[in-house]
Amino acid sequence: MTKPIAIGCDPNAAELKRVLAQHLQTLGHAVTDYGSEDPLYANTALAVAKAVAGGKHDRGILLCGTGLGMSIAANKVPGAYAAACSDAFSAERSIKSNNANILALGAQVLGPEAAKLLVTTWMAATYEPGGRSEPKVQRIYEIERESLKPRPE
Repeated sequence: MTKPIAIGCDPNAAELKRVLAQHLQTLGHAVTDYGSEDPLYANTALAVAKAVAGGKHDRGILLCGTGLGMSIAANKVPGAYAAACSDAFSAERSIKSNNANILALGAQVLGPEAAKLLVTTWMAATYEPGGRSEPKVQRIYEIERESLKPRPE
């Protein structure tokens, strides 16, 4: 059984978050809500990204106006790999080609039905270790490890 899906947003995306949380439950997923009250969306992104990177959740979904700010903030957390998507092909490839563990969506970019389609597509996608994308994904992990090494002063 998978761990609950983490979901969080800024106040502007609260209604879409509610719709998507209900949609995830309809698809059979448990959902942990990280809130929508903080206007500083980076705080919510940080909470979700830390929970996903730390293994509390297998995947997370973040929402703001465009999804861009949330993805930038989440990607500052080692082990969090957020992709801002606005089409189903990119949502699917974010997992299949990049092993993303966080989906960022924009409430001002997507309507509820389009967002539900992206979430459904993203949740159905799986990463195939050892496939054609493996060297590319491993290079991303390597860059992350290199950036975390202490630098001599």
